[in-house]
Amino acid sequence: MKKGDKDKKVALVTGAARGIGRGIAEELAASGFNIAVADILEKERVKEALSAYKKKGAKTCYIQADVSTASDRKKIVEQVKSSFGRLDVLVNNAGVAPEVRADILEVTEESFDRVMSINLKGPYFLTQAVANWMIEQKKGDDSRTPMIINISSIFSYTSSPNRGEYCISKAAINMMTILYADRLAQYGILVYEIRPGIILTDITAKEKDKYDKLITVGLLPIKRWGFPADVGKAVIVLTQGYFAYSTGQVINVDGGFHIRRL
Repeated sequence: MKKGDKDKKVALVTGAARGIGRGIAEELAASGFNIAVADILEKERVKEALSAYKKKGAKTCYIQADVSTASDRKKIVEQVKSSFGRLDVLVNNAGVAPEVRADILEVTEESFDRVMSINLKGPYFLTQAVANWMIEQKKGDDSRTPMIINISSIFSYTSSPNRGEYCISKAAINMMTILYADRLAQYGILVYEIRPGIILTDITAKEKDKYDKLITVGLLPIKRWGFPADVGKAVIVLTQGYFAYSTGQVINVDGGFHIRRL
């Protein structure tokens, strides 16, 4: 580690190899963070993303890991410790949709367990491990301002009966945010939730025609797709400390989708 690197803030972003996670990590790198990436993909498939973060001035480390697995969560924390010796921001972004969209009257327990394990159990217990480490860091240096940001979805409150397990997992992230915000405030650790809406990624691009039409006819007050950088910029606003007297808050990054209109 170069002289001075130990004083540079570090962000851990899960699922940062592509999509929303990459948009978040790129914005964090550009704003002066070193970046730790935890993702399920082989390192060869992540090289391009890591290179993009390095070009923005970030030192990076990559941990191939499955957040739903206890041993992998332990590996994530240990590798961030060995690579950087500190962690200032955890962004729980990694998540999956059902492999097969099935009506809630037909969905299998296997699909439910898979989605909940990755989307809820993983971030719940990764946050537990990271929060305990952040508490230790605060004891050693009270000037630090550690933070946890959970990425949920408009499907935390929007019904989609052919992917009910996904909706439930994202709704649970809201309560997880509230619980950790309540528990960690005494240590000066702030916790937030960001709810992305229709964001253009390699996954949603498969339904681009459908959403293009919906946006055109007025689904969103702001009549455009969202982009990963939009979510990343919301993360930056939080990490810069402009919401220092807030915790447990939800930031909607959805083009106004959450507004009820007549």
